[in-house]
Amino acid sequence: MIQTGSVGGGPIGVFDSGVGGLTVLRALRAALPADDFVYLGDTARLPYGTKSPESVVRYSLQCADALVRRGIRCLVVACNTASASALGTLRLRYPSIPVIGVIEPGAAAAVAASKSGHIAVIGTEGTVAGGAYQTEISRLRAECRVSSRACSLFVSLAEEGWTEGRIVEAVARRYLEPLFAPGAESADTLVLGCTHFPVLAGAIRRVLPSEVAIVDSAASTAAAVLGQMRLQSQPTASGRPARGSVKWFATDGAARFARVGATFLGEALSPDEIEIIDL
Repeated sequence: MIQTGSVGGGPIGVFDSGVGGLTVLRALRAALPADDFVYLGDTARLPYGTKSPESVVRYSLQCADALVRRGIRCLVVACNTASASALGTLRLRYPSIPVIGVIEPGAAAAVAASKSGHIAVIGTEGTVAGGAYQTEISRLRAECRVSSRACSLFVSLAEEGWTEGRIVEAVARRYLEPLFAPGAESADTLVLGCTHFPVLAGAIRRVLPSEVAIVDSAASTAAAVLGQMRLQSQPTASGRPARGSVKWFATDGAARFARVGATFLGEALSPDEIEIIDL
């Protein structure tokens, strides 16, 4: 069983199948600006959503092992598919490290935000078909009604950097109008159940009724990690920089990782910063 060192020291490890998890890292850095991070994108094997649960568990363990060997004190699974398939296995493998996925915090935030108990979830086809958000929301609030829809084109738009404009809003309207049709018993809360989707939040907001609450699973996950870090707080060493560092790892394609990832991170990335590793 792989373990890490002191819970109070070391960076926070984050992994995803690719670059979508950078929205989670972006939220984490906003919540914990002085902390150091290690990010791993398993770009050689993306997307995880088309793989079997057994493969996703195996890939997730390999990613986590690579991060744990680098002395992390917390593991963030910034991938909906990996959170749905591998979170329990990861927690059993690393009992001394907090392991936080994106589904539980997103579901909890949605339950807290919904007044009517009708929640809509959008994600990739794999996430929606797997029903992980539906299961977690029902566990937290049994009477909740959950409507869901796969919005696969959102992933392509986000990776192309098309986050605003008439085309994006037209696609958002086509996907979301059935969930929020006027006069229908529509949801009052929308969960962005894919780490790609927060970069499209502005366009999504503009096509929704104003009273609908949007739950960003990246922001919810960052809040959960912040709460966990407060439980483990230790005195900050003098001279600690105001802005923590990030070490970047990918399993393929440093140039594409940097180019596409900049949209999700909200700042430029250089291919020279990204180390390609073999899992």
